[in-house]
Amino acid sequence: MASSVLIPVSEYLTSTYHPDRDYIDGELKERNMGEEAHAEIQAILARIIGNHRAEWGVRVMTEVRVQTSETHFRVPDVCVVPSSRPRGTVIRYAPTLCVEILSPEDRMSNLQEKVNEYARLGVPGIWVIDPLQRIGYHASLHGFEQPEDGVLRVVGTPIEISLAGIFAELDES
Repeated sequence: MASSVLIPVSEYLTSTYHPDRDYIDGELKERNMGEEAHAEIQAILARIIGNHRAEWGVRVMTEVRVQTSETHFRVPDVCVVPSSRPRGTVIRYAPTLCVEILSPEDRMSNLQEKVNEYARLGVPGIWVIDPLQRIGYHASLHGFEQPEDGVLRVVGTPIEISLAGIFAELDES
């Protein structure tokens, strides 16, 4: 059985990894990514949300570190925060929205762990998008639910995006 080398939070926060990694209790966790569809959906979401940033009162970022507990840091594929929040190096509060885009190697059990951390932090919108199956989910501590009308929303905000629109843009590119 392979053992991992634990690193302190301070080292993680002052180090750069390509691609960036989640940090869980001293261990660096690789994130699956790199496929074209994954990258394109990430860009499509960032563009759509960015185009509405003033109307929705938000900032959108890709692959930013979010501290979900004292020794847990996650790096969602897309992260949306209120534009009123000050800028920093790490998001240390509940974002408005965290989006995870599935790669073929992703395991639902690992994804549920991330979702649970976002939910416990108080993130009101957690979306999971599967580019291969062309589906999206609202995620929570209770699992994954597909929106009946095909629109992903963040309750209590004007944020809503049509899955059909996302996949249509993917097909155009």
